[in-house]
Amino acid sequence: MGRGLTNTAVTNQSINRFRCAIVGLAALLAGLLAGSSALADEKDKLPLPRFVSMKHGLVNLRAGPGKRYPVQWVLQRKGMPVEIIGEFDTWRKIRDWQGDEGWVIEQAVSGERSIIVTGEIRALHLSADPEADLVARLEPGVIGKLLSCPADTPDWCRVDAGGVKGWLQREQFWGVLPGEAVQP
Repeated sequence: MGRGLTNTAVTNQSINRFRCAIVGLAALLAGLLAGSSALADEKDKLPLPRFVSMKHGLVNLRAGPGKRYPVQWVLQRKGMPVEIIGEFDTWRKIRDWQGDEGWVIEQAVSGERSIIVTGEIRALHLSADPEADLVARLEPGVIGKLLSCPADTPDWCRVDAGGVKGWLQREQFWGVLPGEAVQP
C-alpha cells in the first residue's frame, strides 16, 4: 500500500512538472507572438501625414477620438480628399482642404486617393505641359480621382475628373504631399 502511495505521489509530481512546463511554454509562446505582433504593427503602420478619401457622404467629424465627443461638423462629400494627421485606436484625426480638423472612425475613410480643385477654374491638359491641348476646364471644388504623380514630372499629376483624364499642376489642387510621388 505504501508503494502505491509513492507511485501516486511520483505520478502526481510528474504531472505537476509537466503542467508547469506546458504553462511555461505557453507563456513563452504568447510572449513571442505578442512581440512579433507588436513588430508587425510597427512595420504595418502607415506614415503620417497621409492622404485618403471619404468613403461615405455623411460623416461626423468629432472633437475627439470616440463617440462620446461632440460632433463639430458633418462631412457631406463622398470621395473628398482628407489628410490623416493622427491616429488613436480605430479613430483617425483628419484635416480637410479648408484646414478644419477633427476625428472620424477609420471605416469612414478609404485608401483611394482623390483631389479637390482649388482657387479658380483650372485647365486639365492632355499631357504634363502647360502648352498641351486642353481636355477640360475644372471649377473650384471639383473632386477627382488621383491617378498618379510621377517623380519625373514633379509639378504635375494625372487625374480623372468625372471620367475625363488629364494632367493638372500640383499647385491647382489639394490632395498630395509636397514632392510626393504617387504610383498608378
